[in-house]
Amino acid sequence: MHDELTLIASHNDDALHRNSDVPGSMSTQNVKQAAVLVPLVHHDNHWQILFIRRANNERDRHSGQVAFPGGRVEESDADHEAAALRETREEIGLHPENINIVGQIEPYITISDYQVTPVIGVVRWPTTLNLQISEVARAFLIPLDWLRNRQNLTYRARKDIDAKSAQRHPVIVFNEFDGEVLWGATARITLNFIKAVEDGKIPLPASAKPSD
Repeated sequence: MHDELTLIASHNDDALHRNSDVPGSMSTQNVKQAAVLVPLVHHDNHWQILFIRRANNERDRHSGQVAFPGGRVEESDADHEAAALRETREEIGLHPENINIVGQIEPYITISDYQVTPVIGVVRWPTTLNLQISEVARAFLIPLDWLRNRQNLTYRARKDIDAKSAQRHPVIVFNEFDGEVLWGATARITLNFIKAVEDGKIPLPASAKPSD
């Protein structure tokens, strides 16, 4: 883990931008399909990302964790984008007409054997959210500039932040922001999104309003 901490300090992208929770675990065989929305919000003259904190639920292995709205792709979903929009509406009451989809980034494989496709959308803001309290405890914003600052993230042993996990590999953990800790797969997807922006694959729109 010391070597990976050194890589973060030296801004080595190979240490930060991966497409799986577990190093070397890149197989897509027998994985379940899921999609999340990475909601971009232009607020206080800055781009920010809207995150959720999942409600406490003993049956949910991600209980209480910071996440993106989203979930499993159902047979009724036309594609990953449709799944992300459906789940977002169900979880936080954000209607698709208030979201302008601007692209997708490469899928991410989690330790729970889901291949998660992140769908990027610009959210009309301000807008009223209606949280499904059985699933979502809170929704909050983190500025994109703060997330880009590598002084705000470290590697930590997974067992130090997820006592129930048997996995011992290190995970990305952002510093606490507004009382919340962003880590694990959601942190990795966030970093992969930031890289896509920096590489010009996901250009930030000039307008923050979804197209009519």
